[in-house]
Amino acid sequence: MRTFTRNPMSPLVIILAVIAIAVILAVVLKGADSRQSGSIGYPYQPAKQLFSPAERSFLGVIDQAIGSDFRVFGKVRVADVALVKSGLSKSARQGALNKIAYKHFDYVVCKSSDLSVVCAIELNDKSHGSKRAQTRDEMLSKVCDVIGLPLITFPAKSAYAIAEVKAQLASVLDVAPKAQATHANADAPHTLSA
Repeated sequence: MRTFTRNPMSPLVIILAVIAIAVILAVVLKGADSRQSGSIGYPYQPAKQLFSPAERSFLGVIDQAIGSDFRVFGKVRVADVALVKSGLSKSARQGALNKIAYKHFDYVVCKSSDLSVVCAIELNDKSHGSKRAQTRDEMLSKVCDVIGLPLITFPAKSAYAIAEVKAQLASVLDVAPKAQATHANADAPHTLSA
């Protein structure tokens, strides 16, 4: 009869094999997780506010100037207003989309009844004097020209008269500015808090 002797290494081999499998499994699972969420995870924090104080104040002026027939939306992506034409090659289409994908209008005015876009508004502060901003502004202007969307620009200033803003928007919104204000202070300049 033959006797079997135990190999003293077999428990050690089994333990090492289990550890190796666990390490490989951990690496594979971690790799799958990083591919799903990006290698940097989710490095975000909440924004303090959507508008700068000047943009927020001017939004109030626009709201008063356009009345209830229209609604104003802020920071609307150009790609939500201007669609890339069909019939382009995949690379041409992607190139055209890349030009507008990360750009936005300061404000977009829509009809209240169906939210169709009536015009875009840009509030130009000192930063629009830079070459980069001028290139961006020129691109926005050309896109608006191509899609037939009026682009109205206002220089940033410390106060606005609602009647003046209304007059500048009147031709686009098909509303005539009122000759007389309905409120005593409707034509008074509204000061922007900066």
